[in-house]
Amino acid sequence: MNELIFHPALILIAGALLLPLLRGTARSIAVLSAPTLALIALWLLPEGRLWQVQWLDYQLAPLAVDKLSRLFATIFALMALAGGLFALRQESRMEIPAAFLYAGAAIGVVLAGDLVTVFLFWEFMAVGSTLVLWSAATPGAWAASRRYVAVHLAGGVILFAGITGHILATGEVGFDRMQADSVATWLILIGFLINAGAPPLAAWLPDAYPEASWSGTVFLSAFTTKTAVYVLLRGFPGTELLIWIGMFMIFYGIVYALLENDMRRILAYSIVNQVGFMVVGIGIGTEMALNGAAAHAFAHIIYKGLLLMSAGAVLAATGKRKCSELGGLFHSMPLTTTCGTIGALAISSFPLTSGFVSKSMVTQAAADGHLQAVWLLLAAASAGVFLHAGIKFPWFVFFQKDSGLRPADPPASMRWAMILFAFLCIALGVWPEPLYALLPYAVDYVPYSAAHVITQLQLLLFSGLAFFVMLDYLKRTPTITLDVDWLWRKAGPAVARVSADALHIARAGLGEILAARAQAVAAAVVRQRRPGGLLLRSWPTGNMALWVMVMLLAYLLLYYTGNGNGHA
Repeated sequence: MNELIFHPALILIAGALLLPLLRGTARSIAVLSAPTLALIALWLLPEGRLWQVQWLDYQLAPLAVDKLSRLFATIFALMALAGGLFALRQESRMEIPAAFLYAGAAIGVVLAGDLVTVFLFWEFMAVGSTLVLWSAATPGAWAASRRYVAVHLAGGVILFAGITGHILATGEVGFDRMQADSVATWLILIGFLINAGAPPLAAWLPDAYPEASWSGTVFLSAFTTKTAVYVLLRGFPGTELLIWIGMFMIFYGIVYALLENDMRRILAYSIVNQVGFMVVGIGIGTEMALNGAAAHAFAHIIYKGLLLMSAGAVLAATGKRKCSELGGLFHSMPLTTTCGTIGALAISSFPLTSGFVSKSMVTQAAADGHLQAVWLLLAAASAGVFLHAGIKFPWFVFFQKDSGLRPADPPASMRWAMILFAFLCIALGVWPEPLYALLPYAVDYVPYSAAHVITQLQLLLFSGLAFFVMLDYLKRTPTITLDVDWLWRKAGPAVARVSADALHIARAGLGEILAARAQAVAAAVVRQRRPGGLLLRSWPTGNMALWVMVMLLAYLLLYYTGNGNGHA
């Protein structure tokens, strides 16, 4: 009975439209109720293609549910709930409605059973995320949003071209597994990878996300990249190229996060790094690897949201975002410090945290597939993650040399949001079975083997030792780090200015040449109008009579020819 089935995405989008009309307690209740109702509606849905719509000659499925889509929709709704709770005191009245539009569109993508619906909600995501950026109302956010929109509009055009070509070539609109064996499917893959933060356009993420408000970055961290992970899981599992794309993302994120001074840019680069682990799992393509990628996406949204909540609490309390300006905050912000540290341990895959039970599945899949080089690189990358996110972020923000700042822990709504996600980080690490039960394939994996725990603890121990040995080299200064976005932020405008100047000079030179030629022609005409010139020269009477006769003969010829044609 379709009339009794509610689309969870539309519930959140309706909430986004309702919120601007509400004030005070009613608004707070609506902020918490909309994602809660979406979550309840999601879990009341049976599996299958629940909505079907005829469009032209195609059968669309705007609502289709299976285990994979339910997993991602669940964490998206949960993120909207926790993010809304964290942002309850946000002064901007546009941010939470924009975030709910964004979250609803992300849920719409993962519950779409056809490529047309995927594309429509995909573009709504771009609109919602841009509005979240705008709501920060700063010059930096406005400038970053323009660059963000440019990248995502380009990605949307590429995706649209790919989907159109695929439908025309196959006659199918269903969103199922594809092979990157045609121009259309390659364009679809590229469109997905742009949203995942894959090279060479990965810099859009650390460029844009840190410019959002103290709460806006929490929302931005969850949906765009993880929706891209979902569509890659659905559309391109086992595509070997993704292993190496994901590996590049992993080390790219580590290197730039180690160089970075801005605490939220550190965590933004860390998003690229962590999505890289998921992309590697998708590229490996076994059931274990795909389960690992899905589980890690679920866990990542929680611990990354927690890390950015702690960073947002610091930013809201101090107005500072540079690590070189912070330190010693554990004295006055003990709860924020504790929650941020739990998030740092989770992202580092510390035993008894959620990251340990999810990321290890991808590593184990590489070992099971006899991909020794991949396994070694993933192990090295785990050490790098602990360096930049597990130690660097909490150390420089909360524990390094005292900055003299003494802000208090944030208000209750922000504290409860952090406590919720800190609890989930530990609960899923201690008891991973509920998460494993949500995964698309049956799980036959025990994360807490003695060998695995000891190996991971040794890796983290030596990474921590290396951090403190090299601490003097890792201390940040008030500088910026150049990324590939320099090409379109600085080099591109500089080339445009030089080209414009050259064109102006060329136009000026051409204008001078044409003006000189025009003056020469005018002078020649003037000379012919003078006595003795062509125009004032006396003409012999015989020549004039000859030309008059020629003109009369021509006239008569045309006249009789025209009459003859008309008569015929």
